[in-house]
Amino acid sequence: MNNKALNVLEFDKIKDEIAKYLITSRGQALLKKLMPMSVESIVHRLIDQTKDGMDIVRLKGEIPVRKLEDLHDQANRLKKDGNLNGTELAAIGQVLKNTAELKAFFEQLHDDEVALRELFNLSNDLIDNPVLTRRIDKSIDESGRVLDTASEDLQYIRNQINKLNETIRQSMEQYTRGKNTKYLTEAIVTLRDDRFVVPVKTEYRAKFGGVVHDQSASGQTLYIEPQAVVGLNNQLHDAQTSERLEETRILAELSDLVRPEIDDIVKNNEVLAQFDLINAKAKYANQIKGTEPLISRDNIVDLKEAKHPLIDPDRVVANDIKIGDDYRTMLITGPNTGGKTISMKTLGLLQIMAQAGLFIPAHEESQIGVFDEVFVDIGDEQSIEQNLSTFSSHMDNIINIMKNVSERSLVLIDELGAGTDPQEGAAIAIAILEKLSESNCEIVATTHYPELKIYAYNAEKTINASMEFDDKSLKPTYRLLIGIPGASNALNIAARLGMDNEVITRGRSLMSGESQDLNNMINDLEKRRKEFEANNIELEQQLEKNKKVEESFETERTALENSKDSEIQAAKVRANQIVSSTKKKSEKIIDRLKELERSGNAVKADQIISARTDLKNLHQEDVSKKNRVLRRAKRRQELKVGDDVKAIPYGQFGTIVRKDKNNKYEVQLGILKMKFDAADLEKTQSKPEEKESKPTMVRRTKSTSLSSKLDLRGERYEEAMTDLDNYIDEALLAGYNQVTIVHGFGTGVIRNGVTKYLQGNPRVKSFGYAPASSGGSGATIVDL
Repeated sequence: MNNKALNVLEFDKIKDEIAKYLITSRGQALLKKLMPMSVESIVHRLIDQTKDGMDIVRLKGEIPVRKLEDLHDQANRLKKDGNLNGTELAAIGQVLKNTAELKAFFEQLHDDEVALRELFNLSNDLIDNPVLTRRIDKSIDESGRVLDTASEDLQYIRNQINKLNETIRQSMEQYTRGKNTKYLTEAIVTLRDDRFVVPVKTEYRAKFGGVVHDQSASGQTLYIEPQAVVGLNNQLHDAQTSERLEETRILAELSDLVRPEIDDIVKNNEVLAQFDLINAKAKYANQIKGTEPLISRDNIVDLKEAKHPLIDPDRVVANDIKIGDDYRTMLITGPNTGGKTISMKTLGLLQIMAQAGLFIPAHEESQIGVFDEVFVDIGDEQSIEQNLSTFSSHMDNIINIMKNVSERSLVLIDELGAGTDPQEGAAIAIAILEKLSESNCEIVATTHYPELKIYAYNAEKTINASMEFDDKSLKPTYRLLIGIPGASNALNIAARLGMDNEVITRGRSLMSGESQDLNNMINDLEKRRKEFEANNIELEQQLEKNKKVEESFETERTALENSKDSEIQAAKVRANQIVSSTKKKSEKIIDRLKELERSGNAVKADQIISARTDLKNLHQEDVSKKNRVLRRAKRRQELKVGDDVKAIPYGQFGTIVRKDKNNKYEVQLGILKMKFDAADLEKTQSKPEEKESKPTMVRRTKSTSLSSKLDLRGERYEEAMTDLDNYIDEALLAGYNQVTIVHGFGTGVIRNGVTKYLQGNPRVKSFGYAPASSGGSGATIVDL
């Protein structure tokens, strides 16, 4: 893509912003080469890489790339059989370490089932070398210093050096302490020619003997190595020489180890630089609140709420910009400083950003095309003078565009035809647009000429657009209005600023009838647009109210359906209980008759009548409504808080302590509290003295009907918590020591609720996630 377009659209400033997030030398080099791509598959891959980078930044903070140096100099020296110094080997060690770290990082992401589009493939290009990595890490620190652990010989030599240094310092103390200090200019030990010396006053040279290594500038001080330490200094010097030779040998050995691997290491460095750049692009996208651009195969550009990324986000105005579908040419009109050029630059800059694989500051689902070229002819829209040289410069540029334009080009022209006589300028502008349109390229141009507004209205695949202007405040709003040409505001502005009415009237009379008709048409269109927007807002508000009413109706209908189902179910339960009770009583009557018959006694008539009466009484009639006595009896059987009851499913006795909103009764069974339906409770009579003297006991027995596993998957939160509470109570009654709660993974709401409930239940001894083979974190094992 041509550099002129990139410079005018300020793509380099975007790259300067991205550079703030780079940490590797090669990453900086890759950023300098970053350009918009014109091949759709490459653009897709670059955008996918940035999307992966955004996901990793969101989940992990960033891709863990180290600060790495360029390795090309090291590679060239090794290929020429040269050896590397410690600093250069340390740089290679950093690349090897970072390679191993990133391999492990992406393996963990893969194990965590993080979905990535491109970066798993890119990480596969990294070549790990654990043996060489460990050897360099053992031998060289990050500053390039050879470590003691590089070899046993080096460690031994350095131990000897340390011992000699200590011995020499102890020997030198006799000269820096006590009576000998009067012979020194300063009571210190220093170094000259890598040997330990003391600063002796010149007149006392004979007191020390030894070797003079240096003299002060004034000649008053001699730096003398005392005779007593000459031998030790010689030993130290020899040891230091051995140290340097051993370090040189180690560096040569490491260089030989690196030499055959250097090409792979340099390739790793390039891949790491790509990760660094992807990291930076993702962080910049966060900075500008960028979104992923979708690629249109038909080259339709549809930017929703697009913002220029280099303008203060608190001041920039978002605009919808669309071109390439129903129309391929857009002519933008409006007042100076109204935002025409910025709107056009926003389109061009966001397009080349997306083609370079960057996210763009626009609403989600925004589309971009893939253009071979973006041609730009944009001057200074604030310029006051438009002279011949300016016109000539624009014409040279446009001629070049016309020679190279194709159907996959985007052309942006500011102030088309400006800089010459208005009539001639309008004529040549129309001719240029017609010629460019023959290539079927996409064109956005700004203009002040009313003739071009009429051209756009009549020409095929061409549309007018304008920058909105507030007549009341006399200020532009910077909103782009597609489909509406801009009206001339000069006379209106002059009138509102207080210009003499005669001048305004005369000005209007001098305007051609065609211009007045055009302005009237534009004003009418603008009036209709504002009415449409007002009506649209009102309709949207009404639609929102209707949605809320509909949602409320659906909620009430669902509640009613649920209530109906609950009542039917409860009726079935009660009916089954009546049938069961009636069956038991009838069987007792029959058994009594059979017993009489077996005994050999004749069944008397009164006994038969009594049995018939008992059977007849089994018929359930709702006579309570007619009989006061029965109504009172029924009321006595109704359950209420404080009643003593028998829990039929468990055969346990307790007291009702609460009735909840779902008509369930909470019963205190000894130390347990459990919830029951009314059908599962039988009211009992107990004497006060018995209640006081005998506490309610709960017998724990093993149950074969209760499962040791509770499955809450698919339940709503409130339902799941109720079932969990009941289940724990039942498990305790059944005598279970351990149960399993299956809550699944899902959104984590049920799992968190289970954890919170278990933490607050004093009857839970301990709990934790199940082993991986038994569901992992999708199930919790509870010890009771």
